Amino acid sequence: MDWTRYRFRSMWALPAPPDRVYDTLEQAEDYPRWWPQVREVNRVDDTTGVVRVRSLLPYDLTFTAREVRRDPAAGVLEIAMTGDLDGWARWTVTAGGSGTLARYDQVVQVNKPLLRRFAVPGRPVFRLNHRLMMRAGRRGLVAHLQGV
Repeated sequence: MDWTRYRFRSMWALPAPPDRVYDTLEQAEDYPRWWPQVREVNRVDDTTGVVRVRSLLPYDLTFTAREVRRDPAAGVLEIAMTGDLDGWARWTVTAGGSGTLARYDQVVQVNKPLLRRFAVPGRPVFRLNHRLMMRAGRRGLVAHLQGV
């Protein structure tokens, strides 16, 4: 097993129509407005940006995100990541009940030296840190969607 490789999946039930959720998720540069752990998103060009995130643990992760797929009809937004994290992340937005189900899938290899050094003993803590970040992101997006 490669202890520096992670696979995550989060499912967010959201009280807004799918097109509104998709439009909000499509605006990555606005994530810091509603997702506290996404500290910065700086656009490089139309399809690329540099992202800095920090959750509960006292370390930042910085990576370049490059758009791979933007498909409103399928409800899919996908990026490739390079930097402290190498891999990909994808939002899949579908109708769910009276609102939307947003599924977040991510597969990454951690390159940050500190995280690689503590890969085995720190793995449960790193996974918890990600879970907390995702929970806060969902809460922030719900509040943002209700306030828009």
